[in-house]
Amino acid sequence: MAPLGEAINVTYDGPPNADTKVYRGNVDPEWTVGHVPNGGYVLALAIQACVQYQESTLHRDPIHVTAHFLQTTSVAPFEVRVRTLKRGRGFTNVLADLVQQDRTRITTHMIFGSLAPQPGSVGGLAPPSRYARRLPLYVHPSTASETNMVRPWRFKEHIKWAGDPHLRAQNLPDSPSRTDSATVGGGGLVWGTWLQLTGPDERITPASIAFLADTFINLPSLLPRSERGGLVASETWFPTMTLVIEFKARIPAPSERHAARTVGLYATGTFWGEPQGRHDSYLEVWTAPSELGAGVDQAGWRDDQFCIATATQMALSLPMEVNAGRAKYDAPKSKL
Repeated sequence: MAPLGEAINVTYDGPPNADTKVYRGNVDPEWTVGHVPNGGYVLALAIQACVQYQESTLHRDPIHVTAHFLQTTSVAPFEVRVRTLKRGRGFTNVLADLVQQDRTRITTHMIFGSLAPQPGSVGGLAPPSRYARRLPLYVHPSTASETNMVRPWRFKEHIKWAGDPHLRAQNLPDSPSRTDSATVGGGGLVWGTWLQLTGPDERITPASIAFLADTFINLPSLLPRSERGGLVASETWFPTMTLVIEFKARIPAPSERHAARTVGLYATGTFWGEPQGRHDSYLEVWTAPSELGAGVDQAGWRDDQFCIATATQMALSLPMEVNAGRAKYDAPKSKL
């Protein structure tokens, strides 16, 4: 059992000139939802393998990740098989499969490049442009109130968060965000928080972004009980089927303007229904001006913050009994 930075651990195992390189490790038992490893955490293992695979090249930064979760993973040894699909001047396309018990559990296609500013580059939307996207959280981390986590997450002691009450209010039945027969578009639910890794030596890394992008309150859980159709969030498992991450910028070094182990998360969900309670999520990962309970809420503090990554995913809504059953089925078999 380890903090996230230690739990995302892979080791290269094989000849240096192999066409397909194999990285190995063990899924940490604490980074699970119920009995099954968190989808973002196991994707982080695959991303970390690819980061190490690319570290000696000119294309060291993950730019885009597309992951398909073919089977549930288990708390057991794994290997990530990585190979280059195409290497170009600006980007390298890499394929990586996370394998357990000789079965491909997650298959990914990643694009690597450089997130450093390019000489002569033109364009881009950033403040002070009035068209630029701004940090979508209302409350500064220094004054944000820590909120409880009610999901069946075994990694709760390694993270803490402070939900944004202004965003939460937008989900109320009497909010102006609700729709009626005269509404054009609209609908859906929103959620946001400051999330901090609790270990004092923790740092936000490209691989950990995958975990952060899969750690939020989704649309079915945000709905009022009257709209859930009997669904009880604490008794429901929301397995990820697909997860797509686009890395917008390099993670800044810790400073007076940017926290080392805290990020802002903003999520929206619009659709939910059959089959299997399928629902969509869109999420943004932002820099934070300070750790929770630290820093100063002063005018203009949002101007220095920027989006690190965006993510979209498709997930299901299944009873937690399915979660336990999958874990039992995938448990490593004794050789005795």
